[in-house]
Amino acid sequence: MSYWGFPRYVSVGEKQQRAKRKLEQLMKKNKDIKPVILAGNTLAKTWWGKAWNKNLEGYADYSNRIGRGRSYVRCGSVLDLQIREGMITSLVQGSDSSPYSIKITINMLERNIWEEVKDFCKGKLDSMQELLMGKFPKTLDELFTAHGKGLFPSPKEIKFDCSCPDWASMCKHIAATLYGVGARLDDDPNLFFLLRKIEIDDLISETVKDKTEELLTRAKRKSSRIIEDQDLSSVFGIEMDTTPDTKAKTKAKIKGKDVAQKKASTATKTSKVSTKKPAKKSISTGKKKAALKSAKKTSKANTVKKPVQKAVKKTPAKSKKTTKKTIKKK
Repeated sequence: MSYWGFPRYVSVGEKQQRAKRKLEQLMKKNKDIKPVILAGNTLAKTWWGKAWNKNLEGYADYSNRIGRGRSYVRCGSVLDLQIREGMITSLVQGSDSSPYSIKITINMLERNIWEEVKDFCKGKLDSMQELLMGKFPKTLDELFTAHGKGLFPSPKEIKFDCSCPDWASMCKHIAATLYGVGARLDDDPNLFFLLRKIEIDDLISETVKDKTEELLTRAKRKSSRIIEDQDLSSVFGIEMDTTPDTKAKTKAKIKGKDVAQKKASTATKTSKVSTKKPAKKSISTGKKKAALKSAKKTSKANTVKKPVQKAVKKTPAKSKKTTKKTIKKK
């Protein structure tokens, strides 16, 4: 019951219980509904979810109003959220017993902007997986989130309507729905491209096309690192399946290589033999020198000994003569 025209305060626990009961009722009637359920209080965790919320909060038209829907999303009040081409529909549980119906339409991304984005992305995206995971250069981050020139919609491209009696242009139920989109993009970023009516494959195909052309130009250049079939057969000892002409060429080349290898082996053998002979000569010459030295030593020794022997023989003779002379004098 309201007090002085203001609605009665509803606690967070009461909001959660009310949303839970209503969700159970709706799921019995329609199993295709898709509620927004957060894991904790974080509104968005991935790049696409955060970028969606940041884009809405960055406009002055929404900055003072969109915050009203945060508590509704955290309490699980967004009972159903559907995203189609250029349209978002939802059911949000409010103070009334029945949930409110919300419809948001978003314009298709302008063709000239999309062409500029595709041209700028050439060679900068490695795979679709990295694009959806938000793993791309900072330059693409700035391009995608640029106000009025990026992928995300501006306030003039968004129109919304809610069945609640709130007179504000953006009520808390619409704000909760917009935050719910950010949470849904965490689970499936492809929904963003569906919403903006653009093909995600165009970004990847342009990048792949650019890289393929680059690879083709490189392939035309002959590389010195390529091993030909005949080289493979000679290196690995296998025969490659080739045409008759190429087979004849490969055989001729292999024979030529065999002859060259034989010549090289004989040359190495002769070089080994020639290197061994000087070693023998050096040994024999060394022996001859040693023999000559020993012969010279012996000859010198003999020449020294002969004068000594003569001196020994002469000394006694002189002594005999002297003795004879002394006897005669007496």
